Amino acid sequence: MKVLIADKMSPLAENLFKNRGIEVDVITGLSNDELAEKIKDYHGLVVRSSSRATANVIENAPHLKVIGRAGIGVDNIDIPAASKKGVVVMNTPYGNSITTAEHAVAMIMALARNIPQANSSTHTGAWEKSKFMGVELMGKTLGIIGCGNIGSIVANRAIGLKMRVIGFDPYLTSERAQQMGIEKVELDELFARADFISLHTPKTDKTAGIINKESIAKMKDGVRIINCARGGLIIEKDLKTALESGKVAAAALDVFEVEPAKENVLFGMPNVIATPHLGASTSEAQEKVAEQIAEQIANYLLDGAVTNALNMPSVSAEDAPKLKPYMKLAEVLGSFVGQVTQSALRKITVSYEGQAAELNIKPLTAIALKGVLSNLSEGVNLVSAPEVAKSKGIEIEESIISKEGTYHTLITVTVATDNQVRSISGTLSADSYREPRIVDIKGIGMDARPAKHMLYITNNDKPGFIGQVGTVLGQNHVNIADFYLGRLEAGSEAIILASIDGEAGDEAINGLKNLENANQVAYLTFDML
Repeated sequence: MKVLIADKMSPLAENLFKNRGIEVDVITGLSNDELAEKIKDYHGLVVRSSSRATANVIENAPHLKVIGRAGIGVDNIDIPAASKKGVVVMNTPYGNSITTAEHAVAMIMALARNIPQANSSTHTGAWEKSKFMGVELMGKTLGIIGCGNIGSIVANRAIGLKMRVIGFDPYLTSERAQQMGIEKVELDELFARADFISLHTPKTDKTAGIINKESIAKMKDGVRIINCARGGLIIEKDLKTALESGKVAAAALDVFEVEPAKENVLFGMPNVIATPHLGASTSEAQEKVAEQIAEQIANYLLDGAVTNALNMPSVSAEDAPKLKPYMKLAEVLGSFVGQVTQSALRKITVSYEGQAAELNIKPLTAIALKGVLSNLSEGVNLVSAPEVAKSKGIEIEESIISKEGTYHTLITVTVATDNQVRSISGTLSADSYREPRIVDIKGIGMDARPAKHMLYITNNDKPGFIGQVGTVLGQNHVNIADFYLGRLEAGSEAIILASIDGEAGDEAINGLKNLENANQVAYLTFDML
């Protein structure tokens, strides 16, 4: 395994990869075209905010399995392109939370007391005491937009400063707000009441330009605005107009719409404090995020553990070994039903009973989808399977069945087409809970151990049919390793599953299809076995 570190970061990341036995190169300052050329030989890519993992970079990386962002923001990574290619995208959402929150609080205090301006003036020998009249924070209302990890830390620090804190976040529950000690409000109410407004939300289609001339008009006169989150949350020309009119008393910005910000409409304004994206710039935070992203990528490449992924379910290093046999079972079931279903899929349902229902089912569903869809599209994996299903208009459903059933664990994959509904169920062998077993196909019970090469035959239950199957296979030099039977009742529909020692050629398959009572014949392969 090879990993490329494309941005400057703590050497802890490089050392961790080497200690885990992963080859690592540190090559920084690459242009986008240079990165697209260099990435061809690597399985993992680590970036901060300088390098951009664009669709072009991802498309030129045939071996790439994971992209790691040492930090929070991932707007320099084309996540849809990564998902389509089956590349996991990870970040470190908590590594620099304290550092960023502390920077925001420092900005609030600097705004309140004009500290940078007063510092510059005093260094010139001026003594302009009356010019830099400030305001107390005690009793003032701080409005926090985005009450996640960083926002909650800022709220905690502000409460310690005896500020009143109100918060807007569409995902904030009343219970969580109460735990944080803040008042949950709608956005317009926050604008109307806040003396200070601090942004702590990612940049999305809904939050881009959330501070604009319309929202500023709803704010108190003399409001102060802080942005240590993402550039583009504020329409900068609208803020400039408000600062010039006095509607906004002052602003403190650590992030800008275009970075590096060599020039900006807000630069040079006396009531603007600007810092060069320092939110995560402490030695502690840089060491923490470098170590965390290296650990996460190493765990994924070596053990299949997925932590802080943005485009697939997480699987901890502790859970990965425990989930492994269940994931093999889910993939076998998905692959089985995908190979025997010939019509266009409309819906895939994955149901869990027993011990399987108590696990983290998201990765199990993802790998079941991979099994089903691998027969429809090339290169489908855990990451890309949901995207492939979505692109094909296939509805996905998960179901947890709480009632106690016959098996200690049971996973069922059901697919619906325009013409039929087909399901298959499986469990893990009772002795070791490690090996998959197929126990039900279309409502017909059986007990079959999947193998790399298998034949699936549905037929009318008539005397002599099994012998005819054996004759056809013998004539075509196909050796049967195991043979499993199931039927609804005597004389009705029956199923034969046979594991064979190698591939079944076209002559053998056509010979079976031509048998009088054969309804469906399929040669199945399971690459995961």
